[in-house]
Amino acid sequence: MTAPSSIDPAQFLHEHLAQASPDLLREMLTTFVNTLLSAEADTVCGAAYGASS
Repeated sequence: MTAPSSIDPAQFLHEHLAQASPDLLREMLTTFVNTLLSAEADTVCGAAYGASS
């Protein structure tokens, strides 16, 4: 059984993002968008990255 979380994850993330530099936010958004687009391309092509479809 896991111990209950003593912090609110949403509040924790909000506080850290509010203090973060724009470069960190840009990097996080870039990573998220690239991952999302890669997953969509894999689905459309029917093959994982680097594999023949």
